[in-house]
Amino acid sequence: MKDGSQTKTILRALAGEVLPSPPIWMMRQAGRYLPEYRATRAEAGDFLSLCYKPDLAAEVTLQPIRRYGFDAAILFADILLVPQALGADLWFVTGEGPRLSTITEQRDFDALKSVADIHETLNPIYETVRILNRELPEETTLIGFAGAPWTVATYMIAGQGTPDQAPAHALMKANTQLFEALLDRITEATIEYLSAQIDAGAEVVKIFDSWAGSLKGDAFERYAVAPTKRITAEIKTRHPAIPVIGFPREAGDGYVGFAKATGVDCVALDNSVSTDWAAKHVQVDGCVQGNLASSHMVTGGQPLVDETRAIVRAFSNGPHIFNLGHGITPDADPENVQLMIDTVRSAGV
Repeated sequence: MKDGSQTKTILRALAGEVLPSPPIWMMRQAGRYLPEYRATRAEAGDFLSLCYKPDLAAEVTLQPIRRYGFDAAILFADILLVPQALGADLWFVTGEGPRLSTITEQRDFDALKSVADIHETLNPIYETVRILNRELPEETTLIGFAGAPWTVATYMIAGQGTPDQAPAHALMKANTQLFEALLDRITEATIEYLSAQIDAGAEVVKIFDSWAGSLKGDAFERYAVAPTKRITAEIKTRHPAIPVIGFPREAGDGYVGFAKATGVDCVALDNSVSTDWAAKHVQVDGCVQGNLASSHMVTGGQPLVDETRAIVRAFSNGPHIFNLGHGITPDADPENVQLMIDTVRSAGV
């Protein structure tokens, strides 16, 4: 961790400080909406090559920092690198997204690698973190991340993204023992992966549970809350000073009490919940992050300004990190990103 970290606005917000203007970063801020990203990705050849070439992965991580001066940089990687490190085949289909070999039977699970073996695949990611730790501006916080076990499992079971995560829900019911063994393996790998990112220089880690919203009732507690709690507790044991952000996307009422139940320092919010509701029911337990609709990055204009100001205002009485409710999309206008940042930073003036 860099010297002077206690002056970094992201870390101050994560510690519970209420700042005059919230710090800001943006999910997928290194992405296809930026021409410089597209150029670097073309140089890499394909998405996975970009992830595994530390110099190029660090370059695309730095690009939005140079352009916009965000308060944090998030490591450029992908949540599916963990299943690949565990032995799953992983490839990307242009225009369609990721594809993986599937885990649907005991023999598929038995073929996976042990957690101890994941670093052989993931060492280039840690090198990217080390480069960023050297090259980021002193005031910029470096965020590492991983997918939450449930979300990663949904891809490993279905072999791709699905609209309702039906294959994972089906395996959960048909073979609970296999499903939970897979979740445990992913959980253990995630702990080691995040811990190695921290050893390399990450100052914050975030757990992305993109499909948490499809877990209801007891399943949400068992497969979203409990794994996040286990990961967070182990990270805190190994690295007591490192804050953890949890993102159980579309959790709805499940956001309430999530920080206390899991031990995370901040709860990231999607834009399906209102800021007034979240300020009353979620921010009371600590820092929140979010939650502007990413569609504003496409459409811009006065609605972007008005909604940005409304979010800053709604969360102004507690610790808040400004962000989108989900990742920025490839069709976003880079000028709208600047408008958002300018609005956030002038809101407290």
